Amino acid sequence: RQRTSIKILYWQRNGFCLWQKRLEKERFFWPKQDSQVVMTLTGQQLDWLLDGYDIARLKPHKTLQYSSIL
Repeated sequence: RQRTSIKILYWQRNGFCLWQKRLEKERFFWPKQDSQVVMTLTGQQLDWLLDGYDIARLKPHKTLQYSSIL
């Protein structure tokens, strides 16, 4: 897998919400565990993951700077 995007499905009061983030460069650092195990993240760990941190090592992605968008 490329690990360049993440989708989050969650329930909010009266229906499901789907949220997606795709990285332009780099990859998400998903913690390695048995594929049969459901992983639970704290709110802080989810924030770190979405901000580009490797939550096992707390090392961030490089920040991209663009001067224009085509």
